[in-house]
Order: sequence, then C-alpha cells, then structure tokens
Amino acid sequence: MNGKLYWKQKIPLLILNGTGMAALTVFLLLNGVNSDSLILILVVWEVILAGYLAGTYLLRKSQLDKLLGMAEQLEERYLLPEIMERPIWADDQVFYRLLKLSGKSMLEQTDKAKREAAEYREYIEQWIHEMKTPITAMKLICENRKSDFSKDLLVELEQANRYTEQALFYARSEHPEKDYFVREIRLFDVVHQAIGENRYLLRQSNVLIDLAETDDTVYSDEKWLCFILNQVIVNAVKYRAQAPVIQFYTEHAGNEVSLCIADNGIGIRAGDLPRIFEKGFTGENGRNTSQAATGMGLYLCKRLCDKLDIGITAASNGKTVFRLSFHINDFIHQVQS
Repeated sequence: MNGKLYWKQKIPLLILNGTGMAALTVFLLLNGVNSDSLILILVVWEVILAGYLAGTYLLRKSQLDKLLGMAEQLEERYLLPEIMERPIWADDQVFYRLLKLSGKSMLEQTDKAKREAAEYREYIEQWIHEMKTPITAMKLICENRKSDFSKDLLVELEQANRYTEQALFYARSEHPEKDYFVREIRLFDVVHQAIGENRYLLRQSNVLIDLAETDDTVYSDEKWLCFILNQVIVNAVKYRAQAPVIQFYTEHAGNEVSLCIADNGIGIRAGDLPRIFEKGFTGENGRNTSQAATGMGLYLCKRLCDKLDIGITAASNGKTVFRLSFHINDFIHQVQS
C-alpha cells in the first residue's frame, strides 16, 4: 500500500479534527478553563487520533500486502475472491462482493469460450477429414489416367493435401499428446515416406534426392515426424536454385542422433535466421518468391518438436541445413537386448 497516498487521503480527516480542536479550545477558554487543563485535553486528543490513524494504517497495510502476496502466487488471479478471507469493513465487503461477481462472470465467459473453441476445432477436424476423401479420390483418378494434365494436377493435389494436413495438425497442436503413438521407428523409413508423399512435386521440380542411409532408430511418433519432414522438403523445393539437391544424412553427438536435411537452395538471410520459427514470419525470401508463403510451416514444426522433445535448428551458410535431434534412450535399448 502506498503510504504517501494513504496519508494524503486522510487530510480531510486531519482538517476536521483540527477544526474541532480549535472550536473546543475557544469554547473552553470562554468558559474559564485554565491553560494547563486545555493543553492536556488537546494532547490527549492528538495522541488518540495519532494512535488510531497509525493503527489503522498498519492494519490495512498488513491486510492488503497479504492480499497482494496471495494474488502474485495465483496463476488464475480471477480466482482470488475464492481464497481470500471475507473482510470485516463495510466498504471492503462491497468490493469483495464485486470481485466475486466479476470472478463468476469471468469463469462463465471462459467456459463459454472454451466450449466454442472446442466445437470449432471439432468442426475443422471433421471438415478436413471429409476433404481428404475427394483429394485422395482425385489423386487415384489422375494416377490411373496418366497425361501431362494429370501430372500437373497431381502436384496441385499434393499441395492441397499438404494444406489440409497443416490445418489438421494446427488444430491438434495444442494437445498433440491425444494423438501420440510413440514407438521405435527407423529414421530413413520416415524419410522415404515423406519423399513418397511429395514425389510429384519433387519430380516436377527436377529435385535430386541424395540419401546417406543408415539404420538409426529413435522413439517418436511416425505421423508427426513425417509431417515435420514434409514442411522442410516443401520449403527446400520452394526456395530451390538451379540443379536442386536435397540431402538426408545422420550425425551422432553424445547421447543424440540428428537427422539432417540439407539443400543447395537460395538459403536463408542471416538476419532472418533467428526468426524463421516464429508464427507468420516469412522473411525476405518468402516475400520475394512468386509462391505464397504463410509463415506457418516452420512455426508448426517448432511447436510439434517442442511437444515431441525433438530439437530443431537451422543453419544457412552456402547450403541450408535443418537438423532434427533425438535423444538416444540407452536404457530401452539395453532392456531390449
């Protein structure tokens, strides 16, 4: 509690008491009271007033400091009225009632917003699943009727499928643990799957794939990991240079194995590199390219990697390298062996 402000607010009370003391002094002098008795009466008045004001200040300061301490320890501060003691002062009880009413209103609005968000997310997920069916059907039709037109259409269908997958993963990224299926997977099996899902885009863009294949295995979710690789592959194709090449290889460091995805594209500006995982950030290359950049792909990759406990970093010096780092669980391997 601000002491200066407290005493400033007590100025009217001090003026009122000063006026009362002056009036009492005049009255007693007119009635022949001697000066010693008058001084004693005024001193007693001042002592009582000072004691009352000091005691009230210390009591209020203690109560309010305790209340502030409780509020600082709460994560949901709108729940403060639920844990604070009911005040004894009449005016404090009014504010306490107001806090209770505002807290109740906040809880009602929060629950309503959560329900609406959950319903909207469920609708989006259902819509995406429904959209995947015609996309898959169109891909099958194009694959069964090969032509130059169908090849171009297959590339667009792959892109449409990626956007629907991106929307689905964004909707689920808040609670991805509900969609986990963690098991031991071979890294290059997932690499082959991601390449297969982008085969028409890679073929149309004349991208050469260079695999330094190993038998390294990690414990993770195959579907989510494939989604992350898809985003990195699409970015490599989008910002490709002449004779584009994408390399996949692994590196070992301590108790980690890293899957590296390198490309010889136009690279990432040094000033943009620290921000590429920010939501909506496209960078200079993203703004200059003829293809639309949303800034969501790498943001989702980073978000999913944090949930899956996968380290993700990027470097761009002559070539762009994305590194996905996985912890090697020696205990599990020892038990299995």
